[in-house]
Amino acid sequence: MKKRHLTLSASAAALALALTACSGSSDDGDSGDSGGKGAGATISHIHGVGIGPSDGKLYVATHEGVYTPDADGGPQLVGDRKDDFMGFTVAGKGRFLASGHPAPGRDAPANLGLIESTDSGVTWKDRSLVGEVDFHSLEYAHDTIYGYDSTNGLLRVSEDGERWEKRAELAALDLAVSPDDPDTVLATTESGLTRSTDGGKTFGSGTKPLMAFVSWPAADALYGVDPSGGLSLSADGGKSWRKAGTVPGGAPQALTAIDDRRLIAATQDGVYESKDGGKTFAKRLAVSSSGGH
Repeated sequence: MKKRHLTLSASAAALALALTACSGSSDDGDSGDSGGKGAGATISHIHGVGIGPSDGKLYVATHEGVYTPDADGGPQLVGDRKDDFMGFTVAGKGRFLASGHPAPGRDAPANLGLIESTDSGVTWKDRSLVGEVDFHSLEYAHDTIYGYDSTNGLLRVSEDGERWEKRAELAALDLAVSPDDPDTVLATTESGLTRSTDGGKTFGSGTKPLMAFVSWPAADALYGVDPSGGLSLSADGGKSWRKAGTVPGGAPQALTAIDDRRLIAATQDGVYESKDGGKTFAKRLAVSSSGGH
């Protein structure tokens, strides 16, 4: 029991550290050269991953831009913005939602609020809460945007991306919304996975196992990855779990389940894809271990 307690404590510490990651402006002097359009570009510290429904491409949101694999499998910058893209999520064909901070030297508020692309990340426009909010997690479900406002420590919900309703206060890293019920919202916290059944107005106590990221593509397929990369699957909305596999590369940085079998996960050394529910993974992009924030 003592060994288990120590393991859980270490995992909680890792999750607590992740909760504070990239909480400030990206104007930290580290503009670096970790991204670009030429050969030899590298990427580090990932905030979101997804597959474009219109083109089938992998998209990876990082501390210095959004990337996709080029013809040789290397990272190719999408568009020309190298902002710190937080809360990245794919909301439809060509439609991406994100938040975060501007690249060093770019004339923009420290918090980007909600930004939107309708051309698969080539260009972005401001939608709302510019200068006010940094969303660390965004979910689009039931024609509604659910966002974790890390600046103020609360959940916000919007149907149009402009008018937001403030809901529960909490310290969370990731969100997942039931594909069947817009009122069932899960959040990962350092005390465990916590659940709301009233659309995020209130949340219950955290429960084990401790999860860093969760993704819920189907009613009977909720995936969660713990701070060490252990992947679990729940067929009953998080009430019970079974081990599904292990994501290679150590501590996870992002998780997106495309459907009940296909997963995209980012860790310290790469972006990986599984097509068999997490039993096996193939590396899609390499990640630099340096430059994380």
